[in-house]
Amino acid sequence: MLVIIKTKIKSLTLKLICVCYAATAYADDRIDFNTDVLDAADRTHIDLSRFSTDNYIPPGYYLLDIHVNGQPIGQERIRYVETSEGKMSQACISSELVDKLALKEEARMKVTQLHENCYSLQSLPGAKLRNYAGVLEINVPQAWMKYNDANWTPPERWDNGIAGLLFDYSLNGQITRQFDGSRNYSSVSGYGQTGANIGSWRLRGEYQTSYYSNNHQVSFDWNQIYAYRPLPMMAAKLTLGEIYLNSQVFDTLRFTGINLASDERMLPPALQGYAPEVHGIARSNAKVTVSQNGRVVYETTVPAGPFNIQDLRSSVRGTLDVRVEEQDGSTSTFQVNTANIPYLTRPGYVRYNFSAGTPSVYNHKLQGPSFISGDFSWGVSNAWSLYGGGQSSGEEYSAASIGIGRDLSLLGAISVDATESLSRQPDGERLHGTSYKLSYAKTFDEYNSSITFAGYRFSQEDFRSMAQYLERRYRNDSHLGREKEMYTITANKTFWADEAAKATSVFLTYTHQNYWNRLSRDRYGMSVSRTFRVGDISGISAGLSAYRSDYLGRTDDSISFSLSLPMGDSKWAGLDIQSSNGKSSPMASYTNNSDYNNLWRIRAGASQHGNASADGYYQRRSQLAEINTNASYQQNRYMALGTTLRGGFTATRHGAAMHNSSATTSTARMMVDTNGIGGVPLNGMKSRTNRFGIAVVPDVVSYNSFDTRVDVDALDNDIEPSKAISTTTLTEGAIGYQIFGMAKGMKMMATLRLADNSVPPFGAEVYNADGVSVAMVLEDGKAWLAGVNPDETLNVTWGGKQRCQVTLPPGSSEQRPDTLLPCR
Repeated sequence: MLVIIKTKIKSLTLKLICVCYAATAYADDRIDFNTDVLDAADRTHIDLSRFSTDNYIPPGYYLLDIHVNGQPIGQERIRYVETSEGKMSQACISSELVDKLALKEEARMKVTQLHENCYSLQSLPGAKLRNYAGVLEINVPQAWMKYNDANWTPPERWDNGIAGLLFDYSLNGQITRQFDGSRNYSSVSGYGQTGANIGSWRLRGEYQTSYYSNNHQVSFDWNQIYAYRPLPMMAAKLTLGEIYLNSQVFDTLRFTGINLASDERMLPPALQGYAPEVHGIARSNAKVTVSQNGRVVYETTVPAGPFNIQDLRSSVRGTLDVRVEEQDGSTSTFQVNTANIPYLTRPGYVRYNFSAGTPSVYNHKLQGPSFISGDFSWGVSNAWSLYGGGQSSGEEYSAASIGIGRDLSLLGAISVDATESLSRQPDGERLHGTSYKLSYAKTFDEYNSSITFAGYRFSQEDFRSMAQYLERRYRNDSHLGREKEMYTITANKTFWADEAAKATSVFLTYTHQNYWNRLSRDRYGMSVSRTFRVGDISGISAGLSAYRSDYLGRTDDSISFSLSLPMGDSKWAGLDIQSSNGKSSPMASYTNNSDYNNLWRIRAGASQHGNASADGYYQRRSQLAEINTNASYQQNRYMALGTTLRGGFTATRHGAAMHNSSATTSTARMMVDTNGIGGVPLNGMKSRTNRFGIAVVPDVVSYNSFDTRVDVDALDNDIEPSKAISTTTLTEGAIGYQIFGMAKGMKMMATLRLADNSVPPFGAEVYNADGVSVAMVLEDGKAWLAGVNPDETLNVTWGGKQRCQVTLPPGSSEQRPDTLLPCR
């Protein structure tokens, strides 16, 4: 019976399409339909008013997705009003939506106001509006708009989010048992942030903690306590509190005060900087900690083999300390110099960075003289940029810098600058020195290769950065290295990129740093990966990585070779050979990445001394947290277990939810509300709504267009969404909020009857209490209801107004072929 009913619905739908084709259009854009094609007893009792005029929308309020020149910019509640002639309707554009169009001033003046907070774009030449399938499409000629970059969302459309509280964490636990009884120990470490969003302000506290069983030492520190807010129309960020100076001219410095700086993430992609990467090799499942001046910047667990950390913040600059802690308790350390592209600025634009405050240390005490610091970059022309800056703390310390940048077009970009310092030592001696720097970057798109950064820096013996001056004068650290020369280069190249069976990638890195007062350090390495085909087997891949680090007189060599053969969908069998300082260990491996939320790998082999070894790695992404678990075993040596737990908690006036998180401080997050319906999967099963219908999609990249998606194919059969995707652009640290109308319940056929025993007209709409459409009335009052529940009250509308309500009987069942519903 249900099959017959559904077939009839499809037949009626086809007839409605025929009606549309059998329409006659008039000069006033009104369309009359030939209803004779409908097999209906009463052809006069049909509500096709919303189809009778081209793009006609009955007057009222509608929640619509807004597209501007094809680009989605979020949802708006749009009011439609009748025109003075009464035969048409038009959309009322609010002042907030007009601002989001990013019109030039002369175009903004042409927009006419119809009513209070109701504007019309019809007076803007060339502008057009069209409503279809819940979307309001606004097309504006590009000549009227401020910006023209398809890959960038202008600041008028950024969303500061809503008020709320947040807490993010990353916890790492390690247990190691040495079989010879020499050292058994365990450790727990963690870092993260907590804070609140109030309007455009973000209040944050960053923390780190650790516990080591061998000395029972427990530590907990607040790295920073600060507040910041984005200033979109200035492409800048204002920060108050404990700050790390983030300058492209001067070295990093911790201070307490104020900072106002251009935020390059707000700029078009071509003008944004370079986010640092950390490459290395882990001999076993290992914990990798990246820190700067004692502050943990990033911490994670990596499986044995080559690793590449790519999600560091672009605001991290200067020298990073990398510590790789193996599961047998051994550690290796090296340093990475973060690189910046040449300091170029678009023509006529000025980028700036101004700070004022007092240097501070980790116990939050002030130490040193108050200072001011500022730097800038001015786009003189399409090819040239002038940049520089100054720092001063009175007679104690001062520095000045000047440089030029040049866009070499096909040859890349280059910049050169000089910084001169004047500092007073503890004995009163005044030192005067200069530091010179050269930077170069080039991306060769046509050759699938790039020189990410190449640089040279030379500092005279008496040159001091402000951080070096403070260390020497107030902390008496005479062992602090004073840089002399530094060479650094990072490059990559992909050969045969268009042929998947032959694609080969090469990565090279080299850093050399020597000092005036201590030993030099070097780090260089390379990695090569290749995919190829053997007979009928395609997708075979091989990789070779080798790194050498010479730091403080200690040399570490690491080599890794891997070979993998496909064993099905995202499954591989492989051979891994690793060598560290002459000690090698071949391992057979099996990897299964077929489920994005459950990734795992196991390996087994033997060392060159014949000792068996095995290890495993498992990553679980759940709604509440991301869990990385690993275990290692080496015969006659040790057994170890490690776990990393990453997650967060976000609460707003709309609800609260736990979620996974990368525990970074610069990303935004999106809270999703599904009207109390739980179990709704989002964004490729990365998140799922809880029992209260709330979920949080974490790690949204700030100032980038982001799609929040309902995984329709993975929805339960009894859930009907009103839409499946929403697009927005969030500012740094924002808590976004999106409502997805949902109906959950049965699917059933019903007949609607009015009090006089007539039926609602063909084309009437049925809505639930949340405003989600659950049916359209067909012939003889028939309606196929989807996502409804017993005792639920539904609203029936036609002619642009709510006309009556129906209440489903208790115990309604979709097995019932037809249900009579009085509409009162």
